[in-house]
Amino acid sequence: MSNRNKTYFISDLHLGASYLDNKECEQRVVCWLDQIKHDAQRLILLGDVLDYWFEYRHVVPRGYVRFLGKLAELSDLGVEIHWFTGNHDIWIFDYLPAELGITLHRHNTTMEIDGHKFFLSHGDDVGERAAGFRFIQWLFHNKVAQWCYSWIHPDLTMILAHKWSASSRKKNQDTKEAFFKGENQEPLVRFAKQYIKENNVEYLIFGHRHILLDLMISRNSRMVILGDWINHFSYAVFDGKNLVIELFNNEE
Repeated sequence: MSNRNKTYFISDLHLGASYLDNKECEQRVVCWLDQIKHDAQRLILLGDVLDYWFEYRHVVPRGYVRFLGKLAELSDLGVEIHWFTGNHDIWIFDYLPAELGITLHRHNTTMEIDGHKFFLSHGDDVGERAAGFRFIQWLFHNKVAQWCYSWIHPDLTMILAHKWSASSRKKNQDTKEAFFKGENQEPLVRFAKQYIKENNVEYLIFGHRHILLDLMISRNSRMVILGDWINHFSYAVFDGKNLVIELFNNEE
């Protein structure tokens, strides 16, 4: 019998994005999920797993069949799956949790894993955020706005969403430069350093920024930004004692 003792963290797959080869992207992550299913105790998806998703009352978007099927397989095997919504997959409601047996998180949370305390967040709901971004977040989470949006034909909303995403990606493709100007220029680093002054956590794990970062921010606290599966194909794994950053090589 396999020894399930590992917790895996992954974020920012952006499956379905118009600027990616989605068949290749989906096959890559399905291959990775197939590898970890033998020793995974839990899988934590830290947001923007899907580039766009909106659940209507009786229909859901097409695609992602192999990926969602593999998540269902892991869930059926007893793997505990947590999905934190990001700014791209906000509109997951009750379908995926019910079908896949996953736990959905809409906000950052503190979780104890094997006796160690983790602060977990996609990264878009903490720290310094522009006023325009805060307004968009409020609008996208607003129940009335969601209801109004649900009456627009899906074919139109899909076109709008993918154009928005591609435009945002092009605008922010130099996002990784912010950190290399100095760690104090990275907003999530500033947030993490402030957070640990009042909260006793050993690990702070984020997505969102598409940079790969592993940093000790105090003698007892470490923060990680998970990179993405567009350029890095990176993830973190915790075995109950050590947290390690890995890069997935599909050819292996």
